[in-house]
Amino acid sequence: MRDGNSPTGDQPVQPTREVLPGEGEPGAVAVIVGADATRIVLSGEVDADLGPELQEATAEAESVGLPIEVDAHHVTFMDSSGVAFLARLSIRSQHRVRLLRVPPTVRFLLEVTRIGELLDVVEESDERAFQPVAPEPGGVA
Repeated sequence: MRDGNSPTGDQPVQPTREVLPGEGEPGAVAVIVGADATRIVLSGEVDADLGPELQEATAEAESVGLPIEVDAHHVTFMDSSGVAFLARLSIRSQHRVRLLRVPPTVRFLLEVTRIGELLDVVEESDERAFQPVAPEPGGVA
C-alpha cells in the first residue's frame, strides 16, 4: 500500500530538504609538525566519519613528543567523536593541549562537557611563532 508520497518506480526520489552551500562539509584533519609544537588542524564536520583520521592524528602528534595545538577555526560541526578526540589528546599528551580559534559551536561543547577544563583555550589567534618544519627527504619530520 502506498501513502501517496512514495515515488513510483519511474519517479526519482526527491530530497526532503534543500542542502545549502557549505552545509555538510566533510571533515578533515591535518597534522603539521613545527619547531616548538605540533599543530592539528581540524575543519568541516568533526564526527564519527573522521574517527580513524583523528586516531591517526593523535598517534602522530604523540610520537613527535612536542606540545600539541589544535586549530579548530574551520570546524562547522562536532559530535561526541570530536569531544572524545580532544579528551584523549589532553589525557595522553605530555604537555597541556592548546585549543586555538574555537568557534561558538565547539566552545559550547567544551563548556557543557567540561572538557574545556582539560585544555588551554586560546581566545584570539595566536600565530606567534609557529614555524612548520620541512620533512626530511625520505622520511617524516
